[in-house]
Amino acid sequence: MTTTKAEKRAQAKAEYNAFLAVCPSRQLLDRISDKWVVLILCALGGDASERSGASHAPEAMRYSEIARLLAGASQKMLTQTLRALERDGLLTRTVTPTVPVTVTYELTDLGLSLHHLTRGLRQWAQTHMDQVLTSREKHDAGAS
Repeated sequence: MTTTKAEKRAQAKAEYNAFLAVCPSRQLLDRISDKWVVLILCALGGDASERSGASHAPEAMRYSEIARLLAGASQKMLTQTLRALERDGLLTRTVTPTVPVTVTYELTDLGLSLHHLTRGLRQWAQTHMDQVLTSREKHDAGAS
């Protein structure tokens, strides 16, 4: 009996288990847990305008806007991360033939669904940073 591609996908989906080394969902989990991925998704999700009091609507951004926002990200790292997110279907890259060429990035519906989770992670980290720093100081003082 032959198995169709759809049947194979359904079987694989039922068997996804990130605890297994060979599972493709582990690779995806590795990608989406990267700090640059979280920050890019939050930026494109509209979280960067949070401080200015503007709405949190997702927005298309140019490469230079993302690079400016993500202080410390190298050009190589940012480019690789954006390409990987595009390959995974989490964002779209649109090239507009202007002089110079304009390239924008925007979340897909799939990327937007992940953004809702990454927003929570970013907010948690910002909210609990004082507690974590205090814990680190206590731990390090006891380790001396």
